[in-house]
Amino acid sequence: MSKQAAGGSHRAAPVHTDPADVSVLTALSAVADPVRLQIVRDLAGSAEWTRSCGSFDVPVGKAALSHHFSVLRGAGLVEQRDEGPRRVNRLRREEFDARFPGLLDLVLRADTD
Repeated sequence: MSKQAAGGSHRAAPVHTDPADVSVLTALSAVADPVRLQIVRDLAGSAEWTRSCGSFDVPVGKAALSHHFSVLRGAGLVEQRDEGPRRVNRLRREEFDARFPGLLDLVLRADTD
């Protein structure tokens, strides 16, 4: 049985992958999708823990958005935590930069589309 999230929520706490355990192919695959790239860019421009999952203006439904966040967590790019009924996010920039120096800077450049 999975652990319950802090705060008494009935949904399971998100599982996070340490960026040190991520291959470069996994990292590149995670940011290759336009929706995930938009999420990463939006998080990069936001203060940590201020963006809930539903606050992103992306053209996908809830189930697809959940999948995209799962991929980003699996690539070590995003950390999530539950705050009451909201799941909030932060970009794991420092940890990801330590694993892949310069990669996130390239991804975040506007002319890399």
